[in-house]
Amino acid sequence: MWKQMKKGFTLIELLVVISIIGVLAGLLFTNFSGARERARDIKRKSDLQQVKNALRLYYNDYQQYPADNGGGKISGCGIDGTSVCEWGSPFTAGAGQTVYLNQLPTDPLSTQTYLYTKTNDEIFLLQASLENLSDDSAVKSQVKCGIPEVNAVLKVYIVCSE
Repeated sequence: MWKQMKKGFTLIELLVVISIIGVLAGLLFTNFSGARERARDIKRKSDLQQVKNALRLYYNDYQQYPADNGGGKISGCGIDGTSVCEWGSPFTAGAGQTVYLNQLPTDPLSTQTYLYTKTNDEIFLLQASLENLSDDSAVKSQVKCGIPEVNAVLKVYIVCSE
């Protein structure tokens, strides 16, 4: 008599396959979370460049950069150009409400915000906190803005007037 062959997988074969899939999924998940951090950092850098360009347009009209409110916000909105501009709202100023930026960007994470500081009529600093520790552009941006490398703060990306 012929023995009937059972078709299918043994329990050990199934456990091996499931464990391999689990290891691969774990590796991919950590890689994807790092990619999300890098993507948010790229957005932060792009946002600060947009604000820098808008501030330069404001400077062209008023021959100075707008004041800061002491809390990291731009005080350059409204008819007289001295009202506080909220992050996430339009950056408009003057009697004709000149639009410098349709919407001041907000940080991709709701737990963080961008910071604006005006040091004098000719100089401002925009600051964002980066998530990716291996990104050396934070230190480079600080050195470019006149902060000595020994005093640079990791993860703080700065854009300044040039």
